[in-house]
Amino acid sequence: MTAAETRQMRAVRFHEYGPPSVLTLEEVDRPTPNDGEVLIRVRAAGVNAIDWKFRAGYLKEWVPLELPHTLGLDVAGTVEEVGPRVSEFAVGDDVFGRAAGGYADYAIAPVTTIVPKPAGLSFQEGATLSVGGVTAWVGLFDAARLRSGQRLLVQGGAGGVGSLAVQLGHWKGAHVIATTATGNVDYVRSLGADDVIDYTTANTEDVVRDVDVVLDTVGGAVMDRSWSVLKPDGILVSVAGMPDPAKAAAHGVRTSGVQSPEIIRPVLEQLV
Repeated sequence: MTAAETRQMRAVRFHEYGPPSVLTLEEVDRPTPNDGEVLIRVRAAGVNAIDWKFRAGYLKEWVPLELPHTLGLDVAGTVEEVGPRVSEFAVGDDVFGRAAGGYADYAIAPVTTIVPKPAGLSFQEGATLSVGGVTAWVGLFDAARLRSGQRLLVQGGAGGVGSLAVQLGHWKGAHVIATTATGNVDYVRSLGADDVIDYTTANTEDVVRDVDVVLDTVGGAVMDRSWSVLKPDGILVSVAGMPDPAKAAAHGVRTSGVQSPEIIRPVLEQLV
């Protein structure tokens, strides 16, 4: 095997926006880490809703991608190479967090977006925590300022963000209410939800009242029906679109989106 061949890797890329069929498995050059970066040998990669939205071109007006592009933000794996001036990690360290181009054999990550993987956490588990965990954490604790004893409604409690939000709300000491479909009711309850609403048989707005915080992971009509369940000065935080401040004011409540910080290592450390 030549030196050039050892620098090759497999990556799932797309050359144009479109349906899943635009994704192709290709041989590409392995990236090299720059200052403050490491190269991770990917053991597991997370799949998030943001990935298909990027691939379909839904976000190209706001976040134009350089094509061809390799998706994948959530990774877990082993440090293969460290860039200049990196002292936080060494070759052979198992890590997880946020990277660029995780749908590949190797991916680049800044040291500010990864943390050491605990021995008790599998690579597969670690690869689920970056996007979903950070979004849930920032939404609940930075945007909503959720406190122990408050009532929290998680719209979409079985999803990637919602399932972690249920667990974090329970950990914080909130009374957690979550919506989900029939097949996931027991699962969401096992995560720590105090009350689980099957949205296929009940309208949430008919059975829930006086909520301090709504974390909406669904958007659309679900968001519109969430205003009435909030108590005065409660807050609706959405990760599925920016809520309308005028609607919030009309209901006497507050609203917020979720902005992920560039440096997420402190949040990831809290999650484990």
